[in-house]
Amino acid sequence: MKKGFLFASVVALAAILTSCGAPVSPEQINVNPSPLAVVGNKVNAEITGTFPAKKFARKATLVVTPVLKFDGQEVLGESMTYVGEKVKDNGKTVSYAAGGTYTQSASFDFVPAMAKSELYLRFEAKKGNKVVVIPDVKVADGVITTPKLVNAKDAKRQVTADKFQRVIQEIQEADILFLLQQSNLRSSETKNEDVKNLQAAIKEANDNEKKAINNLEVSGYASPDGGMDLNTKLANARQANAQRFLQKQLKKDKVNATIDAKTTAEDWEGFQKAMEESNIQDKQLVLRVLSMYSDPEEREAQIKNLSSVYKTIADEVLPALRRSRMILTTDIIGKSDEEITALFKNDPAQLNIEEMLYAATLTNNNSEKQAIYKKATEMFGTDYRTWNNLGLTYFEQDNVAEARRCYQKALNIEPNNADVNYNAGVAALADGDIKQAETYLGKAAGTQGDLATAQGTLYTMKGDYKNAKTAYKQSATNNAAVQQILNEDYAGARKTLASVAEPNATTAYLSAIVGARTNDRDAVYTNLKAAVAQDASMKARAQKDIEFAKYMEDETFLAIVK
Repeated sequence: MKKGFLFASVVALAAILTSCGAPVSPEQINVNPSPLAVVGNKVNAEITGTFPAKKFARKATLVVTPVLKFDGQEVLGESMTYVGEKVKDNGKTVSYAAGGTYTQSASFDFVPAMAKSELYLRFEAKKGNKVVVIPDVKVADGVITTPKLVNAKDAKRQVTADKFQRVIQEIQEADILFLLQQSNLRSSETKNEDVKNLQAAIKEANDNEKKAINNLEVSGYASPDGGMDLNTKLANARQANAQRFLQKQLKKDKVNATIDAKTTAEDWEGFQKAMEESNIQDKQLVLRVLSMYSDPEEREAQIKNLSSVYKTIADEVLPALRRSRMILTTDIIGKSDEEITALFKNDPAQLNIEEMLYAATLTNNNSEKQAIYKKATEMFGTDYRTWNNLGLTYFEQDNVAEARRCYQKALNIEPNNADVNYNAGVAALADGDIKQAETYLGKAAGTQGDLATAQGTLYTMKGDYKNAKTAYKQSATNNAAVQQILNEDYAGARKTLASVAEPNATTAYLSAIVGARTNDRDAVYTNLKAAVAQDASMKARAQKDIEFAKYMEDETFLAIVK
């Protein structure tokens, strides 16, 4: 905001100076913004005024220094020197007859104690060899610190998830091959190694309490050569014979399982796969036929026309398609939550990386999570997830330095991981490291974290409220409300604060600020009471917060913040 200051003290001072032959009579001083405000980590001000005509002596020199006074301290800004027309020293020349403009910038590095401060101008005036003593003149109050209410924790952190599965499926297959146009089982096939292994796996899945038969399938096939009626009959017979064989074995092993029966009369899919995997010289010709024709009879005729390659196909490809396939799907049942928790406490070496990471999700206690992730880094330190998730627990404890160290460990392993870069960016924001935050968040595209809030927070901390608004979009967070307040969108801020998922003391405090800026006294008191009830430290903040300048002498306000 921009506001003009016309001080009676300055006018009185001008009269004294004039009578003493002083070099300048400042009549009006404007400070923008007023009150002062922190932007990024700076308190900046543009100070302007006028030197009236016939007031600035031709031999006068005036040095003006902005001074920010707070808590018994003062910080000096950069001085500006103005000189009369007959002064040869360096400085901006001011015409005696016409007067001139006074323009000066002031910039101070922000410290929290500046929340309750005052901006003064300090004058060193000299006419020739005569020094004129001029008291410091107050020109503005400061500092609005509402931007400092943004909190990096508003952006949720992103866990890099485990891949633990309670049930993992294993599939085991065995083929029984048949001779051309036959469906009878041959002993050499029913006793082959794959069939024996499948039978053993079925019994194991049935008997082991950590396993279960999910599905048992027997499929009958015929190769694509020959007529459809014959192939259908062959596929059905092959399936039925293989199923009877398997059922006999199930009964022998006392396995109670349902068999899912399927048939494929002409196995074109199997034929194409076999051709693709073969070393047959002209296989591309055959594959081209398959892509050009969809009718089975036309396909068969065209392939048989390829006399140079068909005999090789008949000898090397088709025999393997005359089969029954037995497929076992087994559920491997993993450790229970109770088992995983107990093993971590008693014998963590029995846990694999996925179980270890999963163990941390079984508790809501941050210290317990931290202990699990620490052990995970010891056992599986080459897995970036262990370091990232450990960093989250430190961040939750406000140990930002240790969190950042852990994130860097994770990035040393996976430098381009979006989630880790996102977390590192949020931690950098919490540390006030804007440059690093920009770097990390620039690599966080695709993260599952709240990148919009993180980027909005970054822009707010930089004082770029326009881009902050764009970044936040529809984000309903305290940080989003801060930028709306700074952009003077008070209706939007009210709506956002009312929609915060987990409102806290900051939510209520920001609502009180909106009340103060819109002259809603009840909103100030109601929300300020709620803020200090949740966080007593808000009392001290409110006592110095220039947002509540109009209420500082109000008994109700004082009763809330005392």
